[in-house]
Amino acid sequence: MAEILLFNKPYGVLSQFTDTEDRPTLAQWIDRPGFYLAGRLDRDSEGLVVLTNDGALQQRISHPRYKKEKTYLLQVEGVPTARALQQLADGVHLKDGRTGRAGVRLLARKPAWLWPRQPPIRQRRKIPVSWIELVISEGKNRQVRRMTAAVGLPTLRLIRASIGDWQLNKLQPGELQSLEIKT
Repeated sequence: MAEILLFNKPYGVLSQFTDTEDRPTLAQWIDRPGFYLAGRLDRDSEGLVVLTNDGALQQRISHPRYKKEKTYLLQVEGVPTARALQQLADGVHLKDGRTGRAGVRLLARKPAWLWPRQPPIRQRRKIPVSWIELVISEGKNRQVRRMTAAVGLPTLRLIRASIGDWQLNKLQPGELQSLEIKT
């Protein structure tokens, strides 16, 4: 049996256990020797990270060849056009190549279960914001932010809601859930 940890990474926390610049890291929340991150989130992103004590499982979760789907909720600047949403769905040309197809859905509003971000997002009175759900199975560096920027929708807030079958559910920022799974 392998053990996995589901952690809701708060905004501003590095997806690593040490830092030479004394910035907040996972070590401030997780004191479980022998657990390793299966995929990362940028410091300015929030949401689900998965850790495991099983190296083979870590590989199956994080390596691109396994195409594990990841779902993100995005607050973007502006109102997406049908063309922009279709571009995201079809894949976007980035400097390091074209992204794969994505699942894209425009949300009517911010999800009711979503916690307020600390610090809050700066709001501009004359520029509307929208919420998008994006599902990808890749993991290029800052891919989601680069994808939305490429179609004219800068990302203001990024929350990873799921990785494969694992979901945030009701985990609040800084909360951890432990699960045992058969490998």
